[in-house]
Amino acid sequence: MDTLDGRLIRLLAEEPRIGVLECSRRLQVARGTVQARLDRLQAKGVIGGFGPEVDPAAIGYPVTAFATLEISQGQGADVRAHVAGVPEVLELHTITGIGDMMVRIVARSNADLQRVIDRVVGFDGIVRSSTAIVLENPVPYRILPLVDQAAAE
Repeated sequence: MDTLDGRLIRLLAEEPRIGVLECSRRLQVARGTVQARLDRLQAKGVIGGFGPEVDPAAIGYPVTAFATLEISQGQGADVRAHVAGVPEVLELHTITGIGDMMVRIVARSNADLQRVIDRVVGFDGIVRSSTAIVLENPVPYRILPLVDQAAAE
């Protein structure tokens, strides 16, 4: 990753609908250079997609919570499959420390959150859970500061 890669990623993050030709014009490099960089960044998994960012609150899911799940030994694959089948689950991570998995979930309300939690934990492989409701998100998911740092190194 170099400074041109960083500039290209930043440009695409700031203006996701921009085309390759316009990228090349703004970055002052050849169109083929931009296309080759994009292809390489995608092949390496640095850029995973160009889909729209959707705000769950804007589509009716304003409540976010994190649930820590403790699972029965040997049940990881089954629990993953079960949790992946719940539409309100946005992410699932296996973790160290207290608990085995961390799940980010959304709901339509606090009352609806109970329904979602019941659906998530309603599986024999899940022994215990603990949930924390998000009150505020002062630093939303971001990647550009990390891209800038990686490009500068």
